[in-house]
Amino acid sequence: MLCRFEPATQRCILSSWFGRELALTSVTTWRRALHFSELVGRLRPPKKSGKFLEVHAHRPSVLTQRVCKSVSSLALLLAVGGAAACTGEVASGGMNGVGQGGSSTSAAGSSSGGTGSGVAGGATLPPQVCTSSVTRAPLRRLTRFEYNNTVRDLVQDTSLPANAFPSEELGNGFGNDADSQAVVGALAEQYVSVAEKVAATATSPERLAALAPCAATVTDAASEAACVKTVAETFTPKAWRRTLQPGEADGLVALFTELRGASDFRSSLAAVLEAIFQSPEFLYKPEFGTAVAGRTDVKQPTGEEMATRLSYLYWGSMPDEALRTAAASGELLRPDGVRLQAQRLLADPKARDVVRFFFDNLLPISSLSQLERDPVQYPAFSAKIGSLMRTETQTFLEKEIFEGPGTWPGVFTAQYTYANEELARFYGLPGVTGEAFQKVPLDPSTHRGGLLTQAGVLAGPVHSNHENPVVRGSFVVQKLMCRPIPFPTGDIAAMVTPPDPESAKTARQRFTTHSSNPVCKGCHVNMDPFGFALENFDVVGQWRDQENGVAIDASGDAPILGKFNGALEMQAALAENEDVQRCFATNWMSFGYGRKLTDAEECAVQSVRDTFRDKGYNVQELLLALTQSEAFLTLPAVRE
Repeated sequence: MLCRFEPATQRCILSSWFGRELALTSVTTWRRALHFSELVGRLRPPKKSGKFLEVHAHRPSVLTQRVCKSVSSLALLLAVGGAAACTGEVASGGMNGVGQGGSSTSAAGSSSGGTGSGVAGGATLPPQVCTSSVTRAPLRRLTRFEYNNTVRDLVQDTSLPANAFPSEELGNGFGNDADSQAVVGALAEQYVSVAEKVAATATSPERLAALAPCAATVTDAASEAACVKTVAETFTPKAWRRTLQPGEADGLVALFTELRGASDFRSSLAAVLEAIFQSPEFLYKPEFGTAVAGRTDVKQPTGEEMATRLSYLYWGSMPDEALRTAAASGELLRPDGVRLQAQRLLADPKARDVVRFFFDNLLPISSLSQLERDPVQYPAFSAKIGSLMRTETQTFLEKEIFEGPGTWPGVFTAQYTYANEELARFYGLPGVTGEAFQKVPLDPSTHRGGLLTQAGVLAGPVHSNHENPVVRGSFVVQKLMCRPIPFPTGDIAAMVTPPDPESAKTARQRFTTHSSNPVCKGCHVNMDPFGFALENFDVVGQWRDQENGVAIDASGDAPILGKFNGALEMQAALAENEDVQRCFATNWMSFGYGRKLTDAEECAVQSVRDTFRDKGYNVQELLLALTQSEAFLTLPAVRE
């Protein structure tokens, strides 16, 4: 691997032994390359007799086939990318968020060009409607959620091994933002130990037959090597989500043979799996694309790359056999073929896990079982109740989207929820018995109905025993309306402190005084009214008419929504608000595409929003529309 610097263009050309070249054109790209180098430099080869093999010490991957003992880690990605020769440029692009929090630019850059599996370039894409087709496709790494799902489907390991990885930076708000996927030392070390554990489990005596049926008939070195080659040729394409290139399986067999001299069959095979799991091909989702007839501004994901895009969008996991077959047939090079497979994936129960994961990150419910409240002030609340609250919201959304009307406005106006006997008792709802969650109708006398009256959504944003309408209002404005509110800094930050709980009888009185400062009013004029409308619910989400003997005033008047009185009126207004619907679509695009959206992508964003509107704001139709946008169907010709 060589780096050829071009002074005239200030570019460094990385050339691999496969004939590929990648031009690094920006400081951002160099930094991302360094992050990738941090990962590959720390990934260690499998063990032999308790010690690392020195012969592999400077080879980030056994798949280099001994061509080079020391290789640039970014170039390694190209070397094992699985495509034929390609030439591409890497360029950085600015990003603007959609109100979901900050991010850091630290992901490895992705390359462009090349040919892949399936039908060659020139397939039909939708005609360009917008004047700009600018999009981004940064290199994405498996998240903890995706890693767990992938090893579950690949080797039936349900131990959630990726939970040992450090927590992801939120970035776009969902933890899968490619621009926030820095590789820290702790993560690289865990990649090594987790790969070892997963491989050991997959090759344990009770599971070896499922992984390698031929293992039962091996009798000598030749039959062992043949068996391992069979495993390499069948298992690795699934793990790496692409067809192997000539010689790649031989490289894995060579590793097995080298280790077999000092270990038994199972341990040596486990070491091969370790190498597969530590490879960037497993940990990342590289895309090289293929040419599109009549287009020079974009490329098209290959069939296998599109299969990966689809499976991780809807399942958070690897493609299944049907999706791999569709990729090989060329079906995934057509928008209608992509939609057909998207419909199949969305109908599978695994899609519900992804929807649940999305809402766990969008809504303040993921940590309800760890929420702490004063047991004297709030005796009805406990960690178990918190867990049941989360289950209520998850079940409600799943049933509404997949079995009910399925519209986002309907989520705010639904006159039912799901509860079991214990949670119903917490709410004071009669007639519910048993441990199982069941549909419970709600009428005006219950003061409930819709997402924002569920106790978990009400309790989740509040992190103390004292009422705080500001944090509830901030959740509504930022997460449900995509109106970013900058966190105060400097002298202003010193002024932003919660008011004394004893300074007034009600939270409205306390926070109205707190927010009357002209410096603070600009933000609070929109946040606070939403929080005030929810003040009939205490910090654990139970209904109350009074606070400290004073009747609660739940009226609100927010410039971005208008006037409303109480939670039910506010939700009805949110259900009819176009910003709420647009925000929901934007959140799904950011999550589905694994990055923040740029201003330059307004055309692609608008096409999805328009389809969502035209389909009556049906959530499943929105999820299908994600796969029909230019951002999903293409790659930029000039890559990051």
